[in-house]
Amino acid sequence: MLNNFLSAEFFYTVIRVSTPLIFAAMASLIARKGGVTNITIDSTMLMSALTGVLVSAYTQNLPLAVFCGILMGIVMGIFMGYFHILMNTNLILTGVAINTFTRGATVMILYTFTGDKGSSSLVKSLAVGNWDIPVIKDIPILGQILSGHNGFTYFAFLAVIFTWFLMYRTPLGLRIRAVGENSSAAESVGENPAKSKLIALGFSGFFSALGGMYMSMGNMSVFITNMTGGRGFIGVAADAMGRGNPIGAMLASLLFGAANAVANVLQINNFPVDMVMAIPYVVSIAGIIIYSANEQHRKNSRVKQAIRAAEREETA
Repeated sequence: MLNNFLSAEFFYTVIRVSTPLIFAAMASLIARKGGVTNITIDSTMLMSALTGVLVSAYTQNLPLAVFCGILMGIVMGIFMGYFHILMNTNLILTGVAINTFTRGATVMILYTFTGDKGSSSLVKSLAVGNWDIPVIKDIPILGQILSGHNGFTYFAFLAVIFTWFLMYRTPLGLRIRAVGENSSAAESVGENPAKSKLIALGFSGFFSALGGMYMSMGNMSVFITNMTGGRGFIGVAADAMGRGNPIGAMLASLLFGAANAVANVLQINNFPVDMVMAIPYVVSIAGIIIYSANEQHRKNSRVKQAIRAAEREETA
């Protein structure tokens, strides 16, 4: 079994299963930089996954399907922002309401257009294909790991670069971060906090949509009810562990992806299914606990340093 963990196929699987997590982590990061914790990422992924499949099935036009899926994600992000930011509703209650509605709505829409409540297998939908990377594909082992992934996978890693550039090298990113760090201060210098937050949620919806469509039009070519399986929430955890840094969030996503890949290997080797399926979520919880404990320790250290500095000033 050890050979399974050291094979090129295992590392290929890590990258493959990490793809939706990376998209979800970028979606969470941009929203959180804007001062909003987006807990609707998972439901946005689900709705966009369904939208892409149905549009591709009924139009047989892949670019149009991807566009409609992305549009659905952006609309859902702004939809949450409208209620929370403009209507001043409670963030958690708004997110729970949208998540609950989406779970039921996807089943109803799926049944309406396919006659099946479980999957879209009765309609012929399109999928984004796998891409071979020239030169790299011919390199032993490395080519097996890095080449031949779905197109969405390569866009996921480009999304990390894009997010970093957007947040730290553009005026828009600066405005989003300024509003997220201190909304009142940003408003006092002429910024519109509501506008910046809505833009951040729009980008969040955009990346959520790509993560969802990867699952229904990349990794698979069919939509299955509740197929996201909480990956949106794992993406939020990856963002938290990455401390708001796109590279850190990507590495955390790969860590959770590795846990998922380990679960796949164990399942093949006849380990109990219930235990195997729990592994990615147990790793997510453990990661959050370790991250929270580390952050609390850092916070306590800063407080102690501030107290010592104040005491030194008093004695001086």
